[in-house]
Amino acid sequence: MNFSSASTPNERLLALNRAFYAQFGAAFAEKRGRLQPGVARLLPRIPADARVLDVGCGHGAVLRHLREQGFHGTYIGLDFSPDLLQLARQEAADPPPGADFRFLARDLASPHWAEALPAPFDFVLAFSVLHHLPGQDLRRRIVAQIHALLRPGGLFFHSHWQFLNSPRWRNRIQPWDLAGLTPDQVEPNDYLLDWRHRGTGLRYVHHFSDEELRALAEETGFQVRETFLSDGEGGRLGLYHIWERGNG
Repeated sequence: MNFSSASTPNERLLALNRAFYAQFGAAFAEKRGRLQPGVARLLPRIPADARVLDVGCGHGAVLRHLREQGFHGTYIGLDFSPDLLQLARQEAADPPPGADFRFLARDLASPHWAEALPAPFDFVLAFSVLHHLPGQDLRRRIVAQIHALLRPGGLFFHSHWQFLNSPRWRNRIQPWDLAGLTPDQVEPNDYLLDWRHRGTGLRYVHHFSDEELRALAEETGFQVRETFLSDGEGGRLGLYHIWERGNG
């Protein structure tokens, strides 16, 4: 797999993940047909008339479950994968009166992804998203943009894959040379993992610690309101954080 046309290591990692979802988007959606338990725990906290932005919405599972709860507010889902967005738009069909359900093509790596969105939002969701974005600077910029999209007192729900808690997933870590990189070209806690469903592939993942997330919240003006572990083997494969935008 050759991503040498990308000029920086982080651009190579972004290209690798774009290629992964272009090849395996439908298979990934099939594997994620059901909500993770941690996501299912949080969605009932969203009022039926809320304004929601779902960053990295994938195939639209969150909107489907919100609608099952009677949701009739504003929901905007963003993703860069055309294949996943095609699946997601089926979930927006026949909205209830007064509802605004939309899926938009946006790439979080672009500095302009947050433009022309109907802010402010009551909730921004980013489930299993930030750990696929390489580089502390990029992640900090994206989270700062999310902060700006929320109303004062608005909440940011996000989750992060804790694959190092699983011996099975630790065995799936691959050497960086498969992506044309060396260990000194990536940041601490960056990993390359393989994929083995309907073919084989590679994807970049950053392993967040709770301390790293709390530091990111402080840097971007958020207050950490709640954290918990959920999902997968022993309920320890997803780290969930709830952050609040202050009134300032």
